[in-house]
Amino acid sequence: MADEMTANVTGRHTPLVTPAQPETLTPLLRDRESVMVYDRSHELRPEELRAILEAARWSPSAGNSQPWGFLVGLRGDDTHAAMVEVLSSANQAWAPSASAIILTLHQVATDEDHEIAYSDYAMFDLGQAVAHITVQARSMGLQVRQFGGFDHRAATERFAVPPHWAVTTGIALGLPGGPDDDAKVPEWVRTRARLPRSRLPLEAFVHSGKFGHTADFLTDH
Repeated sequence: MADEMTANVTGRHTPLVTPAQPETLTPLLRDRESVMVYDRSHELRPEELRAILEAARWSPSAGNSQPWGFLVGLRGDDTHAAMVEVLSSANQAWAPSASAIILTLHQVATDEDHEIAYSDYAMFDLGQAVAHITVQARSMGLQVRQFGGFDHRAATERFAVPPHWAVTTGIALGLPGGPDDDAKVPEWVRTRARLPRSRLPLEAFVHSGKFGHTADFLTDH
């Protein structure tokens, strides 16, 4: 099934690889893009979406607490439409074309059915689960854009999220679009989508001995 899913979506988009993405990285990470233009005709099949969410299910968590949750909307259904309504105006300019929008949640307190013993790590564990989603989606030829621009309170109310859970971030998921899709988004979206990727050098945040001392293995030649 995995090969079938991959064959169905790969080959339709060539990711931009920049010097900021070294060849030492696996292509699943090197070719990752934070896409803002999606193929409006692409539909995620149930087995594809299930595989993506299985990646989250099997990600690590403190004490195997699995303190994550996901609200999933597929383009064209009521959940997707409701999610679009709570997005910021900037995200409403591009996110509706994504095949799926996912709102992530993490547990913040104990309830009568689920005791959480590692709440200090819940958001960290959710981040790991989302990273697994990203890599799994990439292996299937899809791309993921993560965002925080939405009305968290409105989302909490709209989707009846219990008080011991916190709506955390959003994920747009789908197949990158082509020229026809590109023409349907505002110019500022097209411009932003083409900005080169950049990251701080390792020397800026990898330390040894004490914080602020660049790790020796990065400077030894």
